Amino acid sequence: MRSRPSISILLVVSAGLAAQTAAAGPQEDVAAAGQKWGTVFAENNPDTMVPFYAKDGVLWGTLSPTVRSDPGAVKAYFVGAFQALPKATVKFGDQLIRVYGDTAVNTGYYTFSYTKDGETKSIPARYSFTYVKDGNEWKIVDHHSSAMPAAPAPAASAAPAAAPAAAPAR
Repeated sequence: MRSRPSISILLVVSAGLAAQTAAAGPQEDVAAAGQKWGTVFAENNPDTMVPFYAKDGVLWGTLSPTVRSDPGAVKAYFVGAFQALPKATVKFGDQLIRVYGDTAVNTGYYTFSYTKDGETKSIPARYSFTYVKDGNEWKIVDHHSSAMPAAPAPAASAAPAAAPAAAPAR
């Protein structure tokens, strides 16, 4: 029986694509939801941010002492944030994503950058997003963000200073 190289190649390629699709799971979906949030954030449009949040989603934003717990309040937060941080973008750093069925938590740090008076500035912050799966989408039900605290100054050496050697007794 004569083999058909083109069919063999097609089967190998199809199996490889199926393996890649199977490898993408809930953690990758949650990471993608976060990246999409960041991409849309860079548009600086409060109306496009609200759909990422569940209707009862809560936002405790970096720039506000007020917790926001409904779509109107979430939108108001982003209106103020985009005014305070013109041309704002966000870049995610390390993330720790944990998935528990239809609930997921993404914790890590990100850095907001913006341009004000011709100068680019940045705000490093830490975050936690809690998501709940709604159909095929991960919706934010809780988002906490706070400015990264300054690193503590290096501590002085814990070892006591050496005492001067005593003169030998005579």
